[in-house]
Amino acid sequence: MAVLRTVARRLLSSIPLLFAVSALTFVLVSLVPGDPARTIVGQHATEAQYHTVRDQLGLDQPLPVQYWHWLKGVVRGDLGSSLFSGEPVTAMLGSRLPVSLSLILAGTALSGIVGVALGVLSARRGGTLVRAVDVLSLLGLAVPAFWLALVLIAGLAVKLAWFPVTGYVPLAEDPFEWARSLALPVLSLSLGAVAIIAKQTRDSILDVSGKDFIRVMEANGFSPRSILYRHVLRNAAMPVVTVLGVVLVNLLAGTVFVETVFAMPGLGGVIQQATVQHDIPLIQGTVLYITLLVVLVNLLVDLAYSRLDPRVRAA
Repeated sequence: MAVLRTVARRLLSSIPLLFAVSALTFVLVSLVPGDPARTIVGQHATEAQYHTVRDQLGLDQPLPVQYWHWLKGVVRGDLGSSLFSGEPVTAMLGSRLPVSLSLILAGTALSGIVGVALGVLSARRGGTLVRAVDVLSLLGLAVPAFWLALVLIAGLAVKLAWFPVTGYVPLAEDPFEWARSLALPVLSLSLGAVAIIAKQTRDSILDVSGKDFIRVMEANGFSPRSILYRHVLRNAAMPVVTVLGVVLVNLLAGTVFVETVFAMPGLGGVIQQATVQHDIPLIQGTVLYITLLVVLVNLLVDLAYSRLDPRVRAA
């Protein structure tokens, strides 16, 4: 019941956030130069044709009225249709969401597993491995994901032909080719995240290892392995979970560039297309989906906190 109350409370508190983000996006998009009606009719259309299209699209109405119509549709589960293709926004985003989710979830899993493993090893052994993690952290923060993607394409896809250069294969169609099509994009997304998680894990373990209760366990003859895996890691997990949540949200932004480099049919391409064309319903729908993903990530982090720390659960 406590978990259900936490979920309900977080979901209810996210409603004002969704409203504020959608309203702000609507205003900002309206300020961007460009006119979708003019793009649709072309430069040689008559003024009558131009105003007819604006009337059909509802662009001649005041901005608050346009937003109100869109908001009423959202409440009914209707995000509208693209101004250019006429395709429902939910269908467009629904067909591309699995691609982006595959990248984000695979990147988070790889970052978490490798980062925590490196952090634990460097905390236990120290020396050269500690310096290697520090150097990796600096490289991960300094190297842009899209540049690393180009390097991986040149080396592993073009020269060695181990992976496809571009494209995406659905999981249901061929699991092996699905994994191959994700390998390079996930690697390019994960380098910086691995470095950050490894450093945070190492620092958290070293911090907890210096606590008095750990010294008492060592003095009472507890095995080092038991102390590390049953007590130190559990107490060091909360900062790492926080970093994992931040990494997952950052991967949402990174997918826009990576999907472009690898020509993957994800949300990144939709965002670019909608922005260039000034396609307001498509932009609004994409922003709403991304905001919901961020809310879900924060909810998962809160649930992980309550699982790791009984004090959080009691609150």
